[in-house]
Amino acid sequence: MATPVVTKTAWKLQEIVAHASNVSSLVLGKASGRLLATGGDDCRVNLWSINKPNCIMSLTGHTSPVESVRLNTPEELIVAGSQSGSIRVWDLEAAKILRTLMGHKANICSLDFHPYGEFVASGSQDTNIKLWDIRRKGCVFRYRGHSQAVRCLRFSPDGKWLASAADDHTVKLWDLTAGKMMSEFLGHTGPVNVVEFHPNEYLLASGSSDRTIRFWDLEKFQVVSCIEGEPGPVRSVLFNPDGCCLYSGCQDSLRVYGWEPERCFDVVLVNWGKVADLAICNDQLIGVAFSQSNVSSYVVDLTRVTRTGTVARDPVQDHRPLAQPPPNPSAPLRRIYERPSTTCSRPQRVKQNSESERRSPSSEDDRDERESRAEIQNAEDYNEIFQPKNSISRTPPRRSEPFPAPPEDDVATAEAAKPSPAMDVQFPVPNLEVLPRPPVVASTPVPAPKAEPAIIPATRNEPIGLKASDFLPAVKIPQQAELVDDDAMSQIRKGHDTMCVVLTSRHKNLDTVRAVWTTGDIKTSVDSAVAINDLSVVVDLLNIVNQKASLWKLDLCTTVLPQIEKLLQSKYESYVQTGCTSLKLILQRFLPLITDMLAAPPSVGVDISREERLHKCRLCYKQLKSISGLVKSKSGLSGRHGSTFRELHLLMASLD
Repeated sequence: MATPVVTKTAWKLQEIVAHASNVSSLVLGKASGRLLATGGDDCRVNLWSINKPNCIMSLTGHTSPVESVRLNTPEELIVAGSQSGSIRVWDLEAAKILRTLMGHKANICSLDFHPYGEFVASGSQDTNIKLWDIRRKGCVFRYRGHSQAVRCLRFSPDGKWLASAADDHTVKLWDLTAGKMMSEFLGHTGPVNVVEFHPNEYLLASGSSDRTIRFWDLEKFQVVSCIEGEPGPVRSVLFNPDGCCLYSGCQDSLRVYGWEPERCFDVVLVNWGKVADLAICNDQLIGVAFSQSNVSSYVVDLTRVTRTGTVARDPVQDHRPLAQPPPNPSAPLRRIYERPSTTCSRPQRVKQNSESERRSPSSEDDRDERESRAEIQNAEDYNEIFQPKNSISRTPPRRSEPFPAPPEDDVATAEAAKPSPAMDVQFPVPNLEVLPRPPVVASTPVPAPKAEPAIIPATRNEPIGLKASDFLPAVKIPQQAELVDDDAMSQIRKGHDTMCVVLTSRHKNLDTVRAVWTTGDIKTSVDSAVAINDLSVVVDLLNIVNQKASLWKLDLCTTVLPQIEKLLQSKYESYVQTGCTSLKLILQRFLPLITDMLAAPPSVGVDISREERLHKCRLCYKQLKSISGLVKSKSGLSGRHGSTFRELHLLMASLD
């Protein structure tokens, strides 16, 4: 019997180069635990998917290093503050800038989104805290009280309070409805780096550079307990989602704490250095840390970590006897946050209000918003993460899988790595199409759904798959049949900005290819177009090359033939036409040369130029053989495509 694999409690997941220069801030998306946002000295904000190496989106617009970033709870908006004191908010689904907020006079050290409204709190090195209304593009309130830089801001789960931590060793609690400070918590002897609200109770945790964690009762405004002896400054704290314990991220270790009484449940050694943020997903704790331009992510398996109960030894206070639990464990807890009821689980989109309802922005702010943009670096991951949220799912959503743990080196063997029958069990996804359906009783036949054509024609009068009704707001009440022009225009313009981003990226790629083309090196320009990995750019370039047959060389054929095979399989008629034209030119000009070179006897002596030509001919022959099967399968089509493929099939007959 094979030895079972022992999974590790903590392991390093990946390391990426996040920016061209030093990383200055980062944050994890708390909802999914798999979205990472980084800000750098290169004035950019980059978005990443954990355990994937490529950047999803790059947000530009800041003119000074980005000092702080924050994602809202649904992971739809991101806010970033810079060294100059400016704040920018982006909509990630629409891939565009929403607001530019100006008002701070120094670095933005901390940011946080309000849980139930479109408000952002910012803390600065100028010691001020400001509450911003994203919709009205203005500062709602300014809170003064700290004497040094505000390092952390957190809204309470009910959205009524704001906690702030600063370098002046204090934690302050602000009442948002009254606009004043409720309490000031003293006791730390060093700068306070982080604060975190308990998810249910009126409890606040704060971590400081003095290596202590303090728990504050928000009903009595007094300290509940204090944990001392951390191995280093407390850089990140996070409550478990059910509130049973607190996770503390310190230098190369994760510690799990209880607070009534104060005790350490478990200690996990993690080589993450100075961890910057924590999140929990699928019973795994994900931690991220940065050093210079590199960002590393780590995983701790919480199923192997003690989170409740007592332990035989307290690593923090082992010189004292372990404190016993309270004598009356059934005593009532502190008050529970009263969260407001909402009719929608996601915040409303930002709408342009009238001039009387919002503060008129300055021309400088408008210029900043025009210069800010979102560059989608990885369209596939972008669509997977952001775009499907608006679609209606007919099947249960796919649950993200936990990150797999690497096996222990000294235990794992070849047999142990083989999956056992129990490990290979997979839950089948129900196939809705094979389920029996009840008969439909109708007086008229039900028309079959119109299938989308396999080939999208190049000349058509309307876009494929679009209906005019999709762009008009649905009428729920007959009396409201009259459409408002603004509503209709907003629906028609839906997706316009995203398409502009795509076309701008395509234009940039074509400019890159054109710059190489002007040097006179056609082969290098084609190589650059292929390296961009965008068939639309390849099609645009081939349409130019096809107009002048003298530009074709044997070197060019070796690069273009694999792209032609992709074009012939495209669903766009224009792509197929371009691929057929290029393939026809190659066959007419180079097929006799290729067949003659391969049939010729070997030369006597060493002829380097002939050997290079022979190598290129062999490569082209192999690629043409791969394409010939595709051409043969499509030669039976009817219409213009069928006649074109039959002509190509006749030209390629000599390959057999």
